[in-house]
Amino acid sequence: MVKPIKLSEANADFFDRVYQVVRLIPKGRATSYGAIAAYLGAKSGSRMVGWAMNAAHGQEGVPAQRVVNRNGMLTGKMHFETPTKMEELLQLEGVEVVDDKIVNWKAVFWNPMTELEID
Repeated sequence: MVKPIKLSEANADFFDRVYQVVRLIPKGRATSYGAIAAYLGAKSGSRMVGWAMNAAHGQEGVPAQRVVNRNGMLTGKMHFETPTKMEELLQLEGVEVVDDKIVNWKAVFWNPMTELEID
């Protein structure tokens, strides 16, 4: 298991904590805005996670394509360079996408609450 992110004053900024979690999503997997929010203790903060992902394109090493809505829909695709870039990046990682939705979402879904240890 991956060691958890320790939430402290040093990394208290919510967007930075979102980016830390997103960097841990393995290639070929994806998670949802809500799953990240729940892991960070902000259960109703999925919209804030979305805002963080919209701003992620200037952040180094943040695989924003791996964050989708709770149904596996590529709702953030309009924030990529082209309308198909998010899908292309996921497909390069072996994630099948049809009609802007991840195929076999349950198998692809990466839940930080169960994948990461919480201290």
